[in-house]
Amino acid sequence: MSLLTYQAGSPRKPGEGLRIGTVRFPPRGVRKEDYARLDFFDVWFPVVAPSRPLLAWVKKHDIANDAASKRTFQERYARELESDPAARQSVLLLAALAQQAAISIGCFCEDENNCHRSILKTVIQEAAKALPER
Repeated sequence: MSLLTYQAGSPRKPGEGLRIGTVRFPPRGVRKEDYARLDFFDVWFPVVAPSRPLLAWVKKHDIANDAASKRTFQERYARELESDPAARQSVLLLAALAQQAAISIGCFCEDENNCHRSILKTVIQEAAKALPER
């Protein structure tokens, strides 16, 4: 499996493969045709991004410095991925893709430890274990 994470807008690194933007909102002021050229993402895939209500909740809580808030965020986001059929199937798609080719999932957050992409990566890796061997 080749699954990496990256910060949207950061320079590309060798081996990243297809950059998938797992953000709810695209970058402001950037034309769609410039997303890849400016290193944001090759494909925008908001179906696996945290929901609008969860993003609103995050703005009211300090998940970087409050362990309980961070844990609540992680649990709520993982639950969203599991409970929404479109998100659940998208996770399976990403897992299958990562078994066949290099992909990277990205977000705008600087610190991956306080970002949904680290949780999404773990969820994708777990989903891949349930897929049939090829």
